[in-house]
Amino acid sequence: MTTTSTSEDLLPALVRRLTGDEKHAPSAHSTLDVLWVLYDRVLRVTPQTADAPDRDRFLLSKGHGPAAYYAVLAAKGFIPVEWLDDLSGWGSKLGHHPDRTLIPGVEIGTGSLGHGLGLAIGTALGLRAQGLPDARTFVLLGDAELEEGSNHEGIAYAAATRLPLTAIVVDNRSSTLGWPGGIAARFIGWSISTVDGRDRDALEYALGKRDRDRPHVVVATVETKGL
Repeated sequence: MTTTSTSEDLLPALVRRLTGDEKHAPSAHSTLDVLWVLYDRVLRVTPQTADAPDRDRFLLSKGHGPAAYYAVLAAKGFIPVEWLDDLSGWGSKLGHHPDRTLIPGVEIGTGSLGHGLGLAIGTALGLRAQGLPDARTFVLLGDAELEEGSNHEGIAYAAATRLPLTAIVVDNRSSTLGWPGGIAARFIGWSISTVDGRDRDALEYALGKRDRDRPHVVVATVETKGL
C-alpha cells in the first residue's frame, strides 16, 4: 500500500473526490478545519506511529459525513489518495461511517451518536492505568449529539475523575433542544475554550491547552447548518 502526504492547499480537491454522500456534506465541511489542525499541528501521531502505545488518540464521535476525515487522513499519508474515489463501493475500505478494522489510523468505529465521549473516557482511563501520561485523548462531537443522555453522564464522570482528555464540539446550531447558557454551560467542572471553528490559529491554541487535573472542552463555532 502506498501513501502520500500533502499540504492543506489540496484539501478541498481531496474532499471533492469523495462522492455519494452529499446529504451529509454540511456535517463533513463543518469539521474540516478542526480535523486539519488536529492532524497537522496538534496530534502526536503519524502513519509510522499509528500503533505506538504512547501515541495521541483521536476519536471521531461525530461520525456522519466522514468525507473531511478521510480527506485529512489521505493528506497526512494514513491512507492512499486513490481510496477517496470509491466511497462505500463494493470492496471499498471507506464506508459511510469509518471502520477501525479497515482504515489505518482510525481508533474507533463510529456511527451511533452518543458513544464517542464514553469511549474517549475509557481510553483516557486506560492510558492513565498504563502509566502513559503523555498520551493525550481527543474526541470530536457534534452539537446535536449532546442531546444523547450518555453524554451528560460522560461529562459528569470525566469531571469527577479529573480525566485529562479534550473534547471538541463543533457548533453549527443544529441542536434542536438548545441549552441555557449555550454548549459550554453543559461542561460543568471542565476548563472551556470557545473559538471560531474556521480560525486555525485559534483552534491550535485552544487544542494545545492541557490541564492534567481536569478535562478540557473546545467549542468550535462554525456557520449555521443549512446556510
